[in-house]
Amino acid sequence: MKGERERERERERGAHPRGLLSPLLAPSPPPPPPPSSPLLSPSTPSQVLVHLEEQSPDIGQGVHGLGTKALEDIGAGDQGHMFGYATDETPELMPLTHMLATQLGHRLTQVRKDGTVPWLRPDGKTQVSIEYKKEGGAMVPVRVHTILISTQHSPDVTNDQIAKDLQEHVIKPVVPAKYLDDATIYHLNPSGRFVIGGPHGDAGLTGRKIIIDTYGGWGAHGGGAFSGKDPTKVDRSGAYIARQAAKSIVASGLARRALVQVSYAIGVAQPLSVHVDTYGTGTIPDREILAKVMKNFDFRPGMIARALDLYKPRYLQTAAYGHFGREPVDVFTWEKTKDLNA
Repeated sequence: MKGERERERERERGAHPRGLLSPLLAPSPPPPPPPSSPLLSPSTPSQVLVHLEEQSPDIGQGVHGLGTKALEDIGAGDQGHMFGYATDETPELMPLTHMLATQLGHRLTQVRKDGTVPWLRPDGKTQVSIEYKKEGGAMVPVRVHTILISTQHSPDVTNDQIAKDLQEHVIKPVVPAKYLDDATIYHLNPSGRFVIGGPHGDAGLTGRKIIIDTYGGWGAHGGGAFSGKDPTKVDRSGAYIARQAAKSIVASGLARRALVQVSYAIGVAQPLSVHVDTYGTGTIPDREILAKVMKNFDFRPGMIARALDLYKPRYLQTAAYGHFGREPVDVFTWEKTKDLNA
């Protein structure tokens, strides 16, 4: 006969034959019922917690000497490698896939705010696939293969109306007709319903924001995000100067396509490496282009911050639609090119 205490222990462990369940295996409590409205009411209780702490003095002493280092001696805020990319396929010297995707996203916001498409809601994502041909190592757009738009909408609009309005008011004003044909594929809200949006519906930017912030998957990425980082954090400033260098290579006619890579060690001012790859499109050898880059750019974090004026507040406009291929250049200072032939 089992004693009362033993029976109580079995009830606590769910009478599992091998004892207490692991927390990873234990059944989860049922989720709370969904709210009656897909949109949070303004009266919904909320709380904002702000807990700001100073930078670790262990990092600070190595990076800026706790405020004692001269600008040219400031070290990198962390280790890592960053990339800058440029291509001659658009006037912005950016990949066309990326430019069209960000412009479609901007157009969604525009027609929502000006009332052109009243059923639109704030959340939305875009993606553009393009067929290219290679000319040596250069990429030449041929046609748009697929356009994907997923956008939040009011609950009363039909999918047919969504498709019609997106075609008429978003796609046509943005995508040049020369790239569209009868075989172009359109996926417009392919899930069939997108009423619940924003963080209420899905935190779906994980791992994607760093790509749309840069080149939409072209070139390369070292994995470091930009947002929230001061200029000593080379994830941001190193990527900015690498973009300026790559864009200057293409703008100077030295190549049709260029990738610039730079890497750093925490607390060390000089980069560990600087590399140039023109994908075989260079008009002179890559090593000679690299020499021009090293002559015209100072890759030390403090000097990057001074050259690009990165301590001036300018980052609000980078929060959406990417950091590169943007205007004006007095805000996006890394988009201003240098003549490397001078």
